[in-house]
Amino acid sequence: MKNISFSGHRHIREDDTLVIKLEEFLCNLIENGATDFYSGGAIGWDTLCAQTVLKLRNTYPNIRLHLILPCCEEEQTLSWNRTQKEAYRNILSAADSVEFVSDNYYDGCMKERNRRLVESADCCVCYYNKKRSASGTGQTVRMALERNIIIFNFFSKHLE
Repeated sequence: MKNISFSGHRHIREDDTLVIKLEEFLCNLIENGATDFYSGGAIGWDTLCAQTVLKLRNTYPNIRLHLILPCCEEEQTLSWNRTQKEAYRNILSAADSVEFVSDNYYDGCMKERNRRLVESADCCVCYYNKKRSASGTGQTVRMALERNIIIFNFFSKHLE
């Protein structure tokens, strides 16, 4: 598995255990050949994963972070707080590549972003509560399953 995409809920139960498990898991993927990581730029899981990849890039300089974003920064971050916007800008400036689905938000740009994330991946590392199957994360996981992409769900692993 060379290409890894991330998909997850915006509200996650973030604690030191989750951060450590994610970092260890990504290190294992990298040590087994993963080089390219794809994030959709949302708050929550996407942000945590992107920040972790950027941190790991100090140890593994061959890995790359690619952003596939639904729309321009102003529209994607419209309702975010200052801290969330700052984290987004830091990730955006450190990413190896950035692709915008659209210059402006439209009904369907998130779904298109999710489709592109899945098309870019050999593996999907997600934070997916199956009780929220109508979510964008649920949609992305279903797309990945249809393409027979390996899925690692940290929602259940985090609860162990």
